[in-house]
Amino acid sequence: MRARTLFRLALTGAVAVVAMQSTPAQACGGTFCDSGPIAMPVDQSGENILFLIEDGRVEAHVQIQYQGEAERFAWVIPVPKNPKFEVGSEPLFQAMLNGSVPAYGFTTSADVCETRSSNDSAGGGAFASGGAGGGAGSQGPQVVQRTQAGAFEIVVLEGGTAAEVSKWLGDNGYQDSDAAPAILDEYVQKGFLFAAVKLTAGTGVNEIHPLVFSYEGDEPCVPIKLTAVAATEDMSVRTFFLGKERVVPTNYKHMTLNPVRIDWQSRGANYMEVVSRAADSPVANGQAFVTEYAGPSNVVSPAGVYSTSWDAAKFVSIEPTELYAELQIQGFVSCGGGGGPSGPFCGFSHPLLLPLLQEYLPRPAGVTDEQFYSCISCYSDQLDLSKWDPALFSQDFNDRIVRPGKRASELLTKYPYLTRMLTTMSASEMTVDPMFHKRGDLPNVLLPGLANQRQLCSGINVFELPSGEQVAIPPNGSWPTWDSKMPFALTIEEVPLDGDPIVLVDNRKKVQNEVVANNFKAGWPEQETNGCACSTIGGSGGGEHTPILMLLGVGFLGLSAARRRFS
Repeated sequence: MRARTLFRLALTGAVAVVAMQSTPAQACGGTFCDSGPIAMPVDQSGENILFLIEDGRVEAHVQIQYQGEAERFAWVIPVPKNPKFEVGSEPLFQAMLNGSVPAYGFTTSADVCETRSSNDSAGGGAFASGGAGGGAGSQGPQVVQRTQAGAFEIVVLEGGTAAEVSKWLGDNGYQDSDAAPAILDEYVQKGFLFAAVKLTAGTGVNEIHPLVFSYEGDEPCVPIKLTAVAATEDMSVRTFFLGKERVVPTNYKHMTLNPVRIDWQSRGANYMEVVSRAADSPVANGQAFVTEYAGPSNVVSPAGVYSTSWDAAKFVSIEPTELYAELQIQGFVSCGGGGGPSGPFCGFSHPLLLPLLQEYLPRPAGVTDEQFYSCISCYSDQLDLSKWDPALFSQDFNDRIVRPGKRASELLTKYPYLTRMLTTMSASEMTVDPMFHKRGDLPNVLLPGLANQRQLCSGINVFELPSGEQVAIPPNGSWPTWDSKMPFALTIEEVPLDGDPIVLVDNRKKVQNEVVANNFKAGWPEQETNGCACSTIGGSGGGEHTPILMLLGVGFLGLSAARRRFS
């Protein structure tokens, strides 16, 4: 019996699709993921998506990560109109994530005290609607586009009822989950098309790359309702917008985080918990975004995204033994010391380069990737040339690395403004597809900046936050755990298409009162005692201090550097 795949979401990294709406009342698409004849032990745990909105078109770059078998990967996306598909740039996502990550670091300074021992030191602390849908007389969905984009084969279906779309998917290797048909019908009734995406035969999951959709429209939307089919609890949804001005949520609330709820002492290790609890606050009700950054796009480093030295034409007729040298010339190889008998340990700077080499020139048995690809000529008598085709390698190299990189570089140059927003949602909260609009008149949102940990003579530490709050910690103590009186969201508001934001919740006074109570309990402000005469650094007392820089990013938001070692 032919194996049937389970029609559900099962991506473990960042997955999303988009669509445009002419009115906020419409739905806007979604994703499904094929997980094979049995449910795989993976879920969708996050979405990263980049939007560009200009001249009546929306372009959406979707970062895709997946764990599982290649033949079980599939992706069904409702789209409002027949889109154009292209290969996206993985280094672009890495650069955006790294360049705009909220970092909760601090410097340390110490008051000068008469009783301070010479071996005391300043201690330190350590992320539009589409065509008409099928009616009762429908003849089922029609294939209106077959195309390939990099590692993906794509079929676009138009028309048909939800049952007929489901039957087509089942006949072609998909099977509905119990929850999928009812949700599917919502999009069918709005006249959406469906793009079915699979990996091409013989392609490994390590070759998966971002996918770009572009089509007519002017209002982007994240298709969250279908994501609920296999979403994890408190799944992160992160959106980026490159353009000329700031972007805000349309039909979701906008929130700001309470900065004292973030554990600055541990460099923001509880950041995602704070975001999640803020989004779950009353009034926000699981449907609110926080703006992590809104400002100049030059915070995104172009390094590694693209280089003019990248030249696919050099590989059209190249011999396998010449590959490594040419990759070095084009700047894709970075070597360190040590390594095996074939030379130093080297890594490739582009995440899709090693998978391409593994596809077209598999390494011999018993040899590691770094040994083989660093010295292909050393194994010339063991080369498996059955898959080697320099012309096809050159084409894939251009389609998956050069062209997307050049396009990404052009975007960073063309668009001067970047907005980055985040929320977390559970399946029960995924009832409305979030939409967004431009608000260039609103102020920038900067990255958190550095706090200062001031060490008092009494042993009390006072954290002076960039936002102005001062939080006292008793000697040898840790960041306050706070109680239920301390809110996670500082403000919650609605942002209309124009005019001032409508403030629905303002917790600033409540936060101030709780901070004062905490500081009093910790013994600060303190009274002078006979045993210690202190002067604060930078004051008229001229006290000495040694600032210790603790600019460390939030670990859970960090991505690996562009340089990648062989694995």
